[in-house]
Amino acid sequence: MVTDLQVRRLFAMKNKVKYLYQLADKAGMSAKTARKYLKSGSLPSQCKAIHDWATHPDAFAQDWPWVEDFLKNNTGLESKSLFEALQREYPGKYQDGQLRTFQRRVKQWKALCGPGQEVFFPQIYKPGHWCESDFTRMKKLGITICGVPFDHMLYHFVLCLSNWETVTVCFSESYESLSTGLQNALWKLGGIPRYHRTDNLTCAVNKVGSPEEFTANYQGLSDHYGFTSCKIQPRHPNENGDIEQRHHRFKNAIEQALILRGIRDFNSRAEYEEFLEKLLEQLNAGRTKLLAEELKALRQLPTRRHEDFTRDKCRVSRGCTIRVLKNSYSVHSRLIGENVDVRIYAEHIEAWYAQRRIEILPRLRGENGHYINYRHVIDTLVRKPGAFENYRYKDDMFPTSQFRIAYDILRNQYGIKQANKQYLKILELAAKENEASVNEALRFLVNHADQIDFDTVEQMVKSEQQPPSVTDVYIGDIDLDSYDYLLESAEALLV
Repeated sequence: MVTDLQVRRLFAMKNKVKYLYQLADKAGMSAKTARKYLKSGSLPSQCKAIHDWATHPDAFAQDWPWVEDFLKNNTGLESKSLFEALQREYPGKYQDGQLRTFQRRVKQWKALCGPGQEVFFPQIYKPGHWCESDFTRMKKLGITICGVPFDHMLYHFVLCLSNWETVTVCFSESYESLSTGLQNALWKLGGIPRYHRTDNLTCAVNKVGSPEEFTANYQGLSDHYGFTSCKIQPRHPNENGDIEQRHHRFKNAIEQALILRGIRDFNSRAEYEEFLEKLLEQLNAGRTKLLAEELKALRQLPTRRHEDFTRDKCRVSRGCTIRVLKNSYSVHSRLIGENVDVRIYAEHIEAWYAQRRIEILPRLRGENGHYINYRHVIDTLVRKPGAFENYRYKDDMFPTSQFRIAYDILRNQYGIKQANKQYLKILELAAKENEASVNEALRFLVNHADQIDFDTVEQMVKSEQQPPSVTDVYIGDIDLDSYDYLLESAEALLV
């Protein structure tokens, strides 16, 4: 078969030789073939006929109108499912081996006659104009802190032109996490882009039908920094494509870094965050050129950060608890009936009264949880020991496992009523004196004493007695003569 290269050589040599047979020999073809291509002036690939005729009869021609009706009315129907429906409609007519042919026919029909597909439009970003952010879950990476699974999220921020990015560890898609993460990113960046785009976060975007597009808290944050807030359409994550792609690439970078590290466990959260920071420095090191253009166009930061918390006002119930975000927290019984101001941060809650911070409490995740500090209620429980047995938050009255074990021992010794009195006195001693000292006294008594009672614990704590460690083991000197005797016995047996 003559190739395009041979014919190009033929055309190049036609004015350099006298006779046609010489030209054909140099091009590697017969004189007749050379004459044909010289006459047509075309390459072999240009003379090839387009294969537009059928080589086999169409097996689906008779029933194709039935198939076409399905395709027009059900755009999401898969070819295999439609082929199986066709087999059920006409039993025995179509065999499984015809599936691939049917799939090709359906594919061709969709390309020529089917509905148009969604078009993705590449964007041109100007320096300092656009940034995007979103939350992403990290559970699949299997990160642990001291062997305990670290179930967390990352607030991820990226500049759309340079792809400069940063993250903040968080635990929920709350406004407080959004505010903290976004402000951390802006202050680390050192400037403010013109537009900030998110998806339809419930902490930032109001429900459909609300007169205001964004929540009051998020709008206040936007006004403080002066950027324009934007959101994508519901169920269209491709509109937030830059941050979605960075989610994938950043998680992949973390995965590779963890493989090189050889272990996914960290000694502390601070060590894990330092690991993320070093990885971000490596990723951002290759974006300095475009980042420099962005930094020139960024607007100046305000003189101070916006509040990283939201405010609430709660009334202290008769059980000396407050209800915050559908969870219960205890405060001191002195405040029963009073209104306290609550500041809700991403990871903790502060209770304020008379312009003074009175409590710092860990923020609970989910709903209907509770965090009760025994120090807030112990003074009343000691006076009302009968309320302890069926107390709703009884499990929170055991600060450590030693307290729980001691309580069970007391129940076996004295019975329920007397055990409750004894235990509550011990718990009051921990609240007034030192919880660690009481815990050590209980540990010693649980492991060495036959009985436990309040008077013994109090005496040990107030005398500041240091109980010996349970793990202390005495090992006596080894008599080496016994080994010599064993060796002599073995030699005697060999003889």
